[in-house]
Amino acid sequence: MLGFDIFIYIAIGLIVVFFLLGLQSQKGKANGLKEGRLAPSGNKPNCAASESVENENHNVAPLFATFWQAKDAVLATGGTITAETDDYLSATYMSKIFKFVDDVELRDAGEGVVHIRSASRVGYSDRGENRKRVECIRAALKTI
Repeated sequence: MLGFDIFIYIAIGLIVVFFLLGLQSQKGKANGLKEGRLAPSGNKPNCAASESVENENHNVAPLFATFWQAKDAVLATGGTITAETDDYLSATYMSKIFKFVDDVELRDAGEGVVHIRSASRVGYSDRGENRKRVECIRAALKTI
């Protein structure tokens, strides 16, 4: 029975850690534009980006749509707009259980090209969630 008790304590500890990380992620904000471009993707595997990619594993294709269509796709997939200009948009997505916040940013490159960056605010790995989110936004564009 002692082994089961240790398992319960470890499980409760992990739940508390994830809950605290979720709270921490709610205090951040999107990176914004850096010299007119989306922020670099960084080295952690919790980002997917079409611009300023530092690691090839983070690379995704840009969106081929108007900026306003891309905005509608973000809203259709559950994003909440946090900042917007004529050529830049940031939105957040929140996970259901631990309330982790991820940022999605769009930059209008003109001529039907919209660069996208989706990244977790905390943690190291996202198990591919940001890449999946970009693909969900891309799929939503087909219905708009």
